[in-house]
Amino acid sequence: MQQDGKIIEKQMFPSPNPHVNLFLLTYISGGLRVKGLLAEPNQSGQYDGFLYLRGGIKSVGMVRPARIAQFASEGFIVFAPFYRGNRGGEGNEDFAGDDRHDAFSGFELLLNYPRVHSNRIHIFGFSRGGVMALLTGLEYGQAASVVTWGGVSDVALTYVERVDLRRMMKRVIGGSPKTSLEEYEWRTPLFEMEAMKPPVLIIHGMLDDNVSIEHAYRLEKRLRTLGKRVETWYFDNYTHYFPPAINRKVVKDLCLWMKQQRSHDII
Repeated sequence: MQQDGKIIEKQMFPSPNPHVNLFLLTYISGGLRVKGLLAEPNQSGQYDGFLYLRGGIKSVGMVRPARIAQFASEGFIVFAPFYRGNRGGEGNEDFAGDDRHDAFSGFELLLNYPRVHSNRIHIFGFSRGGVMALLTGLEYGQAASVVTWGGVSDVALTYVERVDLRRMMKRVIGGSPKTSLEEYEWRTPLFEMEAMKPPVLIIHGMLDDNVSIEHAYRLEKRLRTLGKRVETWYFDNYTHYFPPAINRKVVKDLCLWMKQQRSHDII
């Protein structure tokens, strides 16, 4: 079996930013050929790695080239898995189940990418990607930082809040929290925060009705109770999606925050 994170195909992809090169990658994850996008500054040199973990499922919340190019333009090499079963990739996505290995393999890909500082790899998750980011941060204690933006921290809470997602979650996860509690708990990193080593930044809009602020509160409380390094940026007037100008500012701010974590000793 080929090594997880190994790139087996790399194709140029149209970039919306003249200073950023984009590539469509096929890489190995648990023996599957999975697809993802890589964005890197076209100026030579070494850069911090940035694992971008998308939200949604299937075509909903799919990786946007402009978004990862935006992060790359801040001085990162960004890799964004599509997750298994998407855009021609093998396997089936299963909402923070075995598809977590696509995130883990993405971290391995960045670890071995020649232009990435292997001790400066950051993990970012948006929406459902918040769970993926936390799971990956637990798996890779050497990560420089973990950022969750509008992120899910409790999958059972998502089932309770999002009536519109219940049918999908029952099908993908194998039941409801009442009938398949172990499956929901396995997908919920909130219960494993004792093992979190990287510093965590939580970004959330107070008016978010896709992923309620309760997810952020539960995560913050758990991390603080355990004495972990955590910072919170809560925004009173915003929902799941921030206005463009605010979004750009938050992107710049969180990228700066990430780079400042370099000085911490990651054990």
